[in-house]
Amino acid sequence: MRPVAPHAIRHRRSAAHTALGTALLVAGLAVPAAPASAASVAAAPASATGAAVTLAAASQPMLRQGSRGAAVSTLQARLTALHYDVGGVDGIFGPSTHHAVVAFQKVNGLVRDGIVGPRTRAALDRPVVPKPRYTHPDYSIEADLTRHVLYLARRGAVVRILDASSGKASTPTPTGDWTVQRRIDDWRQSDLGLLWRPNYFHRGYAVHGATSVPTYPASHGCVRVPVRAMDRLWTTIRVGTPVHVYR
Repeated sequence: MRPVAPHAIRHRRSAAHTALGTALLVAGLAVPAAPASAASVAAAPASATGAAVTLAAASQPMLRQGSRGAAVSTLQARLTALHYDVGGVDGIFGPSTHHAVVAFQKVNGLVRDGIVGPRTRAALDRPVVPKPRYTHPDYSIEADLTRHVLYLARRGAVVRILDASSGKASTPTPTGDWTVQRRIDDWRQSDLGLLWRPNYFHRGYAVHGATSVPTYPASHGCVRVPVRAMDRLWTTIRVGTPVHVYR
């Protein structure tokens, strides 16, 4: 959103290896991926796994919003192990799981449809493991405007990845290094819309919850995350938490 007056409240594996890893995922034996180096992350985005979609991955059922059962629980456990903000393992593919899948697809250069098909399933076996650009002794926030995700980081590691939508071309999100300056534990009615639990980091710009978090830049400059994701993030960050916004 635009600045407003301050509120009164102050690689690849071989085909055999990929098939084996995918079979383990289907069996519910999800194992966190080993961290990749920054160079390997930059050089080998998981979109490259598209050529390595295996027969095992292709034979599994598509998972999407409304899906239920053990396969969804396995997916949620895998995404949780990879630090995506699923919200819990309950076997129900609801909005939080949808946004976690979209965030995973963004990071891995896949189609952002929120559907777990053969390509997304194959990427779950060999995912990109993002690393923060900055290191702080406590929690910090990084908004990656290229991937359109938000990282919660701590001591040089990403500990949570949230789906996000930043400013559209006409009202871009400013890049830079700041800290959370003030917070409002409620809905905030601004001149440009409703903000849930906004964390202001630069003038009127905030990281906040929103009922609409599309897969593309759509805000007036703020960084939107899903409402439930903000609820889970709220108690972890505070006034003074570093905020880094970059492309």
